[in-house]
Amino acid sequence: MSSVYLAADNIISPLGFSTNGNYAAVKEGKTGIARHDDKSISAEPFYASVLGKLLSFEGDEKYTRFERMCILSIQNALAGTSIKADDKDTIFILSTTKGNISLLGANKITPAKRSRLALHSTAKTIGAHFNIANTPLVLSNACISGVLAIMLAKRLLKAGKYKHTIVTGADELSYFIVSGFQSLHAISDMPCKPFDKQRNGITLGEGAATIILTTDEALADGPVKIIVGHGSSSNDANHISGPSRTGAELGYAVSETLAQNHVSAEQLSFISAHGTATIFNDEMESKAFELSHLSGVPLHSLKGHFGHTLGAAGVIESLISIYSLRDKVILPSKNYNEYGVSGQVNINQSIIGTEKNYALKTASGFGGCNAAIIYSSTN
Repeated sequence: MSSVYLAADNIISPLGFSTNGNYAAVKEGKTGIARHDDKSISAEPFYASVLGKLLSFEGDEKYTRFERMCILSIQNALAGTSIKADDKDTIFILSTTKGNISLLGANKITPAKRSRLALHSTAKTIGAHFNIANTPLVLSNACISGVLAIMLAKRLLKAGKYKHTIVTGADELSYFIVSGFQSLHAISDMPCKPFDKQRNGITLGEGAATIILTTDEALADGPVKIIVGHGSSSNDANHISGPSRTGAELGYAVSETLAQNHVSAEQLSFISAHGTATIFNDEMESKAFELSHLSGVPLHSLKGHFGHTLGAAGVIESLISIYSLRDKVILPSKNYNEYGVSGQVNINQSIIGTEKNYALKTASGFGGCNAAIIYSSTN
């Protein structure tokens, strides 16, 4: 069966409106996280990675801010490939946790607004902008949504259902989202510090990212081609918001992913971890990687650059990982200073070169969900 290749991509975040721009900013150690005092999002000042003014496009007044984020990202990604959104062989997959949740506000919920809140309706609205021929799919499974959406796209392509997939992950910040995490006492009072001894919670972020995949090697974005490998998922069945205390379930997903791709620990260039900087998540991940015999593999979290972008995280972080894999470098884990987990992991602290061609991306989320996927580069 044919491989699945990266054809085109885009990231929209506070660090830039292209993947190249975002990747360059991350390499330079920049962050989109800042202190904000916006009463429309939070009653008290907070740290977050917040998008500024979006670029305009014809007819954009018809769309919500969330829909505009997605449309701009897809538009920018499509500009880098000859793949057509309206081709019958193309399917659109939306990854998000909350979608148009910002419509929930002080105003009365009308029937039209209620319809707009439904994720399938949002996906159809975005798809209609591009005249996408097939009914869009929605993947909304907490914070592993982005990685799962890419896994689903890979499986649909390998099954011969379609030739191309457009996967867009996006979420925006709102009072509903920020207050929800504040009620859990999960938000840090400083920029997040993944895997650090002083970590005390997440920093939220917003953004959108699109990854276009294809089975047509001629359409692969080269000259160094990126192949999307197999992925696996699991569930802790532990707690609605608290992850496993042993890491065994994420460890299972990681081990299964490595086995399915016939990749050993020695072949991995690096691990792009979920790394939310909560006490329990980072502890669980460290144990999972140790159980999977990956203690020596360089590891980082990108949350110090983007914050936790929820349904966009898996796509944004996959693309940064793909670009660093192609660039033959391993990125450091921003804001990390002192070892703060019990599992043995190799947290990377500076940009280093690598000749290895495989990277592991993991994600975990509320409800005990976990996912892992492999990306590889061709020489």
